[in-house]
Amino acid sequence: MIPVSCAKTKFNLQNSFDRFTILLLKIKDPDREQTDCCNLLAEIDFMKYYILLLGIVIISCKKNNDDETITPPEKTLLNTAYGSDAAQKMDIYLPAGRSSSKTKVMIMMHGGAWGSGDKIDFNAYVDSLKKREPSYAIFNINYRLSTNGTNTFPAQENDVKAAIEFIYSKRNDYAISDKFVLLGGSAGGHLALLQGYKYDNPVKVKAIVDFFGPTDMVDIYNNPASPFIPASIIATIVGATPVTNASLYQQSSPVNFVTSQSPPTIILHGGLDPLVSPNQSIALRNKLQIAGVTYQYVFYPTEAHGWAGASMTDSFNKIHAFLNANVN
Repeated sequence: MIPVSCAKTKFNLQNSFDRFTILLLKIKDPDREQTDCCNLLAEIDFMKYYILLLGIVIISCKKNNDDETITPPEKTLLNTAYGSDAAQKMDIYLPAGRSSSKTKVMIMMHGGAWGSGDKIDFNAYVDSLKKREPSYAIFNINYRLSTNGTNTFPAQENDVKAAIEFIYSKRNDYAISDKFVLLGGSAGGHLALLQGYKYDNPVKVKAIVDFFGPTDMVDIYNNPASPFIPASIIATIVGATPVTNASLYQQSSPVNFVTSQSPPTIILHGGLDPLVSPNQSIALRNKLQIAGVTYQYVFYPTEAHGWAGASMTDSFNKIHAFLNANVN
């Protein structure tokens, strides 16, 4: 809606055009006296500048009106498909007042040893992240699970890539920017790291938040953290052993793709983790340090494979500070 002052200016501009037209007709009258013609010419000159001034005001009014467009309301889109498989779904949380220039993107990947888990596992944290990171649109994704010899590696990696491509293609529809952050826990942490280090198309990720994600698949096969995840389970999930398909293990290990251009990364790990050894995160930390990549390693000596309470609050605080410093 145009403000009253701008509407009045448009009215005055139209009247001025009408008056200008009349003056032009009068000046062409052959019977008009010379003195009268001089007065008309002076008025015509004045009207030209006056119309120009009104035009500038109208342009300013239009710009202000464009800037005052309706603020998009908060919007939630559950189970949005990004692929043809039933598992290729995501929950989308778009903040109020979002814009393609300012609204950042956080993509969340659940854990579950690549063979279980669901995006709803992260639902408890979505509200906290929405409050703590109001400038972010949140995309909580599912991916195909490796079960009974189906959807083995690299199905999960490919799904994350497809989800990111889908979100990127919908930037204008969702009114979001191209500033993407990946966050994952356990297997989701592995997928976030792998995606962020391995690919920079269609978008180069701005930062990665990794909760105790495996980083070296050969090492996790050869040195399992506990009997709960023996090498045989890793082989079933991956679809091979490091001997039968060395390339697949190499291509599925985030540590192999760290370069000086890798995104800033915050790593969080518990010292009593029975499923993913802290050595996995230490190996990644060392690679990032050698490559000169911005990183933060957060170690909780008495925490296991996940935590809550004060430690979780501390994690959220550290993630917030890290993203503020590195995602601009």
